[in-house]
Amino acid sequence: MRALIWITENTWRACIDEAGEVLGDGAEVALLHVAATDVEELVAGGRAGLLGRRPPRHPGPPPQAISDEEAQALLEAARDRLGRPAQLIARRGRTEREVLEACADTDLLVMARDGERRLGPPSLGPRTRFVLDHAPCRVLLVWASPPPGLDTLRLPPHLRS
Repeated sequence: MRALIWITENTWRACIDEAGEVLGDGAEVALLHVAATDVEELVAGGRAGLLGRRPPRHPGPPPQAISDEEAQALLEAARDRLGRPAQLIARRGRTEREVLEACADTDLLVMARDGERRLGPPSLGPRTRFVLDHAPCRVLLVWASPPPGLDTLRLPPHLRS
């Protein structure tokens, strides 16, 4: 079995813990982090313009270098928590497209809910919903924290008691 665990800054611990319980010893595991490039493009545009002022002479490391370093540190922390060998994959681009491309030859994708902390469709953010709807493999969807109670489910008025 080939498993891909989608690592994000807010949900990686839950994904790693669940995958550790579900995956057998013989599973090939890859950890994926995707850095969205839209933020870097925004920062680059801001530095170029700075509201009509000249850019600073020593602006520090470029946003891409910072992003790459943080992604690598996050992937290594996830592998350490998993406690087994795993391929580390860091990608850049449109998150949902990169995740789908990475799981093309995968048997299982492990990912977490990232929306509102209540039952129902809002518990998935738009990117996570897209991946869930289009994944070319089985998906293990986990809660990043303990699941909310049934009282968080919003029912239409005619179904409420």
